[in-house]
Amino acid sequence: MYKRIKNLDIGQISRSGQCFRLNPAGGGEGGEASAGEYRLLAADRALYLRQNGEEIWFSCEEEEWESYWRAYFDWDTDYGAFQAAVDPEDAYMTAACRAGSGIRILRQPLWETIVSFIISQQNNIPRIKGCIEAVCGRFGEEKTDCRGQAYRTFPNAHRLAALSLEDLAPCRLGYRARYILSTARMAAEGEIDLDAVSRLSYGEAKAELMRLTGVGNKVADCICLFALHHIEAFPVDTHIAAMLREHYPQGFPFARYEGFAGVLQQYGFYYESVVL
Repeated sequence: MYKRIKNLDIGQISRSGQCFRLNPAGGGEGGEASAGEYRLLAADRALYLRQNGEEIWFSCEEEEWESYWRAYFDWDTDYGAFQAAVDPEDAYMTAACRAGSGIRILRQPLWETIVSFIISQQNNIPRIKGCIEAVCGRFGEEKTDCRGQAYRTFPNAHRLAALSLEDLAPCRLGYRARYILSTARMAAEGEIDLDAVSRLSYGEAKAELMRLTGVGNKVADCICLFALHHIEAFPVDTHIAAMLREHYPQGFPFARYEGFAGVLQQYGFYYESVVL
């Protein structure tokens, strides 16, 4: 299935630090995958993607596209409008938007995003990906994609809640293992209702998420931005802190970008961590 769109670049999104299971594809049916092809795993689903300019090929059928992936890629939002709203006198953000113009804020599964960003603490992207794949490889359900290639689903809260620290030790999560087990048990036992969190405002959702073990201010903002699509959330990690010190010593202009500062945060993160 082919679709055309502006301001979406699969490679940029895969390197943007918001999604850890979108990677260049391995072997496909009958041989190696096409150059430039990616495979995306999200919750219990698998999708192949290939891009040529504004045309993108997706391996799913129209029904699955409409019911799941269209929203996942935030397909109906005009990201060109966000870029056009940047102050033309802001040379830094203008350059960041230009460099990362294909980045969109994905609407990722909430539970997967919670665990992924707990793992992300004090971690680099290759190691985060390795830890997540280790967790999925050991505790996810095995499935096959449309090419007959095996993959593992992301284990749900009940599956992780039943584990021990010894079970998780081979995943090399370090201190994060305790956070994940405690958080999984809170979700599995109903101490926090993730379906209800999905319906809350940004401020309410962030406060509720920060009740979870190992979820502080930055991780809560990442979850709000990358799963709940509160695009006003503005996570500050080391890259964004450096950006703010260097280019916005008087403070980021949140008033000008009210309601979508998180989109610009992603352009800034990509510019700082990948381009520069």
